[in-house]
Amino acid sequence: MAFEGLSDRLQKTFARLRGKGKISETDVKEMMREVRLALLEADVNFDVVKKFVKTVSERAVGSEVLESLTPSQQVIKIVNEELTKVMGDVASPLNKSEHIPTIIMMVGLQGAGKTTTAGKLAKYLQKENNARPMFIAADVYRPAAIEQLKTVGQQVDAPVYDEGVDVDPVEIVTNGLKQAHENKNDYVIIDTAGRLEIDQTLMDELKNIKKIAQPNEILFVADSMTGQVAAKVAEGFNEQLGITGVILTKLDGDTRGGAALSIREVTGEPIKFIGQGEKLDQLEVFHPDRMASRILGMGDMMSLIEKAQTDYDEQQAQKMAQKIQENSFDFNDFIDQMDQVSKMGPLDEIMKMIPGMANNPAMANVNIDEKDISHLKAIVYSMTPEERVNPDLLNPSRRRRISAGSGRNVQEVNRMIKQFKQSREMMQQMNKGNMSGMEQMFGNGISGKMGKMAMNQMVKRTKKNKKKRMKKVKRFKS
Repeated sequence: MAFEGLSDRLQKTFARLRGKGKISETDVKEMMREVRLALLEADVNFDVVKKFVKTVSERAVGSEVLESLTPSQQVIKIVNEELTKVMGDVASPLNKSEHIPTIIMMVGLQGAGKTTTAGKLAKYLQKENNARPMFIAADVYRPAAIEQLKTVGQQVDAPVYDEGVDVDPVEIVTNGLKQAHENKNDYVIIDTAGRLEIDQTLMDELKNIKKIAQPNEILFVADSMTGQVAAKVAEGFNEQLGITGVILTKLDGDTRGGAALSIREVTGEPIKFIGQGEKLDQLEVFHPDRMASRILGMGDMMSLIEKAQTDYDEQQAQKMAQKIQENSFDFNDFIDQMDQVSKMGPLDEIMKMIPGMANNPAMANVNIDEKDISHLKAIVYSMTPEERVNPDLLNPSRRRRISAGSGRNVQEVNRMIKQFKQSREMMQQMNKGNMSGMEQMFGNGISGKMGKMAMNQMVKRTKKNKKKRMKKVKRFKS
């Protein structure tokens, strides 16, 4: 998982600091030595590390920290703020043309994932802006590049303009833009050629395409697994082309974080999106503050809430909330819940977005795959309709029958039923406003407090939304 090594190192460093009531300049120096090593191991650009450590050190030896009652939390706050600055402070939206089409030129080295990312971007624009994008296939050198783009186009239901491999890319782009104007496409995504390394022939071609297309965005697609090499290449593309933003790919792989923490500082241009996974809907807007929180193990509640709002069926959620309120949540609902959560992505990744959970020892060995979900479903499907609705019917003989029917042992069936009952009790407590179960789960300390605050905000938001719905109902009835 991205940033895992860096996150672990930083958390261990801060843990040593938490045990002290007061800290000295010597403590700060020792801590910053560890932070420096952690960042270098994460393959962050040396100059970026040097500047970052200097800035944090200067702030950390100030009176706001040394005279604070909670110096460790103050230092974490400073590191969080400076990490956010390094990555660009705030999310950067896509540039948009005043008149259609908005033209986006995708550039980068071969193998960075430009074509797949072009498809992800088209999918994102369709979903967020109700857009009608069109692709232009300007990579005439890589074997099967045009066919790959056509496959992507079919998957996202967007047209692909191509003229084969024997036509000059500049001519293809010129004719493709004419086609986009005629079709009134509101976005044009140009998939350009890459090389294994930067060369002048490639740059000259890209400059010519830029001159003809006059793109609103030149997005450099970087393989985050290449660390600070990606930052160096981005710098080269920026000097020659003047990129307007970066998309980091493969952030779900064994990524040390160097690219995300270096590119913005090296190029001066923002990271606009991050790609995780191979699916075409796995592209997210890059939020520097949220990424800094993830790196420091503080979770990312805002992304989790947005993900839930996007992927979770609203009617289903309201129905579920009603069942929880009435204490009628049963095994049928349990299956529905699992199906809904599965849409949001891997459960272990979702759990780590919750403050306090990212570096919780209990999460260290969490690795829930689709087989585990299938086993739980098999147990439920082996119950009778009456048993699913009323779990209290599940006596030992019924459990043995379910065990035989599902192919799971009795202990696993017992454990699953016990966990179901505990989950139902916790949901009931939360519904009544009792957050003790969640507090225990989040733990203490700064990340725990953030978790409780986030959960309280979610509860308040739920109550507020409920009041609004009730007002609407009253107005409708009257």
